[in-house]
Amino acid sequence: MLYAMFMLVILTVVIMVLTARVRMGSVKSGAVPESYYNLMEGHAVPELVAKTTRNFNNLFEVPTLFYAGGAVYLALDQTGQAAVISAWVFVAARVLHSIIHLSYNNPMHRMVVFAIGNLSVLVMWLSIVNAAA
Repeated sequence: MLYAMFMLVILTVVIMVLTARVRMGSVKSGAVPESYYNLMEGHAVPELVAKTTRNFNNLFEVPTLFYAGGAVYLALDQTGQAAVISAWVFVAARVLHSIIHLSYNNPMHRMVVFAIGNLSVLVMWLSIVNAAA
């Protein structure tokens, strides 16, 4: 479980660095005024700025349930494989979601991968609760 959680942290850091580079590049190129980033409003931004920002934000929504479940799993010293497999499915889904989102960005493909990830978090939590009962 810990390694799956760590891999999601790595993905988040990679997307954070990418987002920062895209934002700095948008200011440097003059595509976005620096003042836009004060409140993230008041100016139209290039698609890549919007996509990287939204993808980074996505990594702090459902993943909070993943991290909480992982922490509970570790705190209870559980050994069930269903939760671990579900965790890895979630991480794989988040990686695929980021790849799709930041490349060709097909909403249907993104939604399917997003749903698989969300279901895997539910399965992870059900496995944890079942093992703890």
